[in-house]
Parts: sequence; C-alpha cells; structure tokens
Amino acid sequence: MAGKFEIYKDNGGEFRFRLKAGNGEKILASEGYKDKSGAENGIASVKKNAPDDARYERKESSNGKHYFNLKAANHQVIGTSEMYEASSGMEGGIESVKKNAPDAAIDDQTA
Repeated sequence: MAGKFEIYKDNGGEFRFRLKAGNGEKILASEGYKDKSGAENGIASVKKNAPDDARYERKESSNGKHYFNLKAANHQVIGTSEMYEASSGMEGGIESVKKNAPDAAIDDQTA
C-alpha cells in the first residue's frame, strides 16, 4: 500500500494534514490552518520539497529524543515528524517521507 496524506480538522476547528506510510504509521504532521486551502498548499509543498535532503532539519528534543522538520525553500516549517528514540529511527523516517510524499494520494476526511 502506498503512503497517503490525510486532511482532517483538529479539536480547535483548524485544518491539518498528516502523511502516513503504506503501513499506516504517521511519519509527518502539519501545523493548523484556518482554511482547508492552507492544508492543501502545505501538502503540495511537502510533495515538492520531500526529495531534497537539504530541506530536512534534524533535531534533538530536551529529553534526548530525535525528530525532524521538513522546511520549504523560504525556511518555513511545513511538517514535523514523530519523536524517535534513536537518530537511526529519525533517518528512517526521513527516508520514508522522501519515498512516500511525492506520489501520495490525498484522503480528505473533512469532505
């Protein structure tokens, strides 16, 4: 099964998207957007920027867990990963986004 983007509304009424791998694991999540078009534009930006390794900002949280941000050309964060115990898990997550995002279908759960 291929990866997919899901557009959904959060508890505050904002639109968000998440990228799931073919196995259903969430690998990237967005910020909240007031309008669905913002989430749709975010997905388009993820699809465009995902293949470029330079767009990934690798980070370590205060509790020692690893995560990454995917950034657009203007350096704005367009998606954030889950937390990983090890940097190797984070690198695997980045590879999964690179592989899944460009051709992922969009499942609009707000329609």
